[in-house]
Amino acid sequence: MSQAAVTSEHMPPHRVATATAPLVDIRGLEVDFPGASDSKRVLKGVSLSVQPGEIIGLVGESGAGKTTLARSILGVPPAPGKIVGGEVVFEGRNILALPEPELRKLRGRRLSVVVPNPRAELNPTMTIGRQIAAMAQIHLGVGRKEALRLALGILRDVQIPDPERRMNAYPHELSGGMAQRVVIAMALICNPAFIISDDATSGLDVTVQSQILSLLGRLAADHGSAMLFITRDIGITAHFCDRVAVLYGGEIMELAPREDLFLRPAHPYTLMLLAAFSHSPALRDAWSVPETGRRRTQAKGCHYAGRCPIAQPVCSEKRPPFAEISPGHFALCHFPVSHE
Repeated sequence: MSQAAVTSEHMPPHRVATATAPLVDIRGLEVDFPGASDSKRVLKGVSLSVQPGEIIGLVGESGAGKTTLARSILGVPPAPGKIVGGEVVFEGRNILALPEPELRKLRGRRLSVVVPNPRAELNPTMTIGRQIAAMAQIHLGVGRKEALRLALGILRDVQIPDPERRMNAYPHELSGGMAQRVVIAMALICNPAFIISDDATSGLDVTVQSQILSLLGRLAADHGSAMLFITRDIGITAHFCDRVAVLYGGEIMELAPREDLFLRPAHPYTLMLLAAFSHSPALRDAWSVPETGRRRTQAKGCHYAGRCPIAQPVCSEKRPPFAEISPGHFALCHFPVSHE
């Protein structure tokens, strides 16, 4: 699954979003983390829209800002982070401007998150059935009997073996794969419009990972939900997402339909990520540069210039434009890679 050498015949069908208004429209989102002497900007004006029913992949190495973006969309950036600019327009409203009680109602009901560590998410003292039913009671306002019925139904949907018996099981009695399915069930029981999957398949073996991805994709389609699929494994997005955004240093370096990103990558950082997952030594060597001490950051120019193998003087002096190089394909680069 983690294979960068992807050809067109391996691509699953691309789903084209037909709606004109995005379900989620992130506009210039900025997040600061305060420090001892000054603050550090972790998200630097991120803009990204998601159409109804669309699955967008968000990839990047550790520390790129993926989880900060996921949490900030919900209005709760990781502590001590603070949202200092931008909007998150969901179903026509800037939800970051909503009072906290109103925003809290959206979380879990219209906006849901699938986390990577189900053991930390699940209450070890409550049965699985009670925990899932509680979500329905809180967000849907149904009674206990109806909530338990919905919980059993969603356990069947996520293909938990013997769901009637698992309703009375505790988290420690579940395997890692089954615990992840329970977290997915909790995220989907209220039929949310938008799901954030934050590296939800990390730590699972390849077979279980494949099952979880198929399950997430099928359930999102069945419920008509859009999804932001966050992962460190760029190879997964080739099999799962409609479009892919590449994040580095709190900025989107490249955004493209899935086929374009894998068959015609334009940003040098995207090529570096693809090379890291490639089985080709030639490709890895061509798009790798030796690490020599601390990575250099650019105050004025491109933040990737200190690592870029094709950087020119202008890259350190002037901010590159986020330019459309082909329909729907954007790159934040002075010298995007040409495939002509």
